[in-house]
Amino acid sequence: MAMRRRLIQVATLLVLAGTCGAAGSGAPQVISARFDVLMNGMRVGVMNEKYEAKDGYYRIVSDTRPIGLVALFVGDNLRVTSRGRLTDTGLAPELFEGKRSEDDPRQVRAEFDWEGQRLKLTRRGSTEIVPLPPQTQDQLSVMYQFMFLAPDRPQVLQLSRTSGRKLEQYRYTVHTGVEIETPLGHMATVHLVRQQPPNDDAVEVWLAPQHHYLPVKLLIRHRSGSRFEQVMTKLEINP
Repeated sequence: MAMRRRLIQVATLLVLAGTCGAAGSGAPQVISARFDVLMNGMRVGVMNEKYEAKDGYYRIVSDTRPIGLVALFVGDNLRVTSRGRLTDTGLAPELFEGKRSEDDPRQVRAEFDWEGQRLKLTRRGSTEIVPLPPQTQDQLSVMYQFMFLAPDRPQVLQLSRTSGRKLEQYRYTVHTGVEIETPLGHMATVHLVRQQPPNDDAVEVWLAPQHHYLPVKLLIRHRSGSRFEQVMTKLEINP
């Protein structure tokens, strides 16, 4: 059960979004990406994602397939979806869902009421309504929101994002020109490091300016000592 929860945590990595100046209107309309999911250095899953934008709206679908021994514990693939509107400041989610099947008792859902400034969170059949801060992202849309921002400008990013379970505030320090090796080659990246509260998880993300600031690597160091990674292995971008 613990391994199952940890893979779910990896597959739906709690990443980030910022509120800074727009980076331009040249964001792609279609993006297909593949990621390896690793736990303590061992490859435990493959994640395929597709982003589509058309007629003022967007939709993102992320499917994670467990592999190896982990597949025996986890079972079904995890599907995470986000859809909403395209605005002057980027993505404005309207609905976020994460589930393994239609009757999955662990499924999560977030409904964004921008006009009423309310966020409806549904988990295990229970519902909570909380105030909705401006430019809040969900944990999937946030990965693509950087296409519309200039995340290498500020020294600190502050954000609101939801996993469908709760709404959280995050704060990240920004480091530019950080070079890393990736399956897609050597890259100069923008490295974001979470300023985590005591007894909370450490989160880092590496954005690739040459690929519209998409995250090419994400890392979570769990407070228990476990290490989870999501590494991009394939990327296709269409105008």
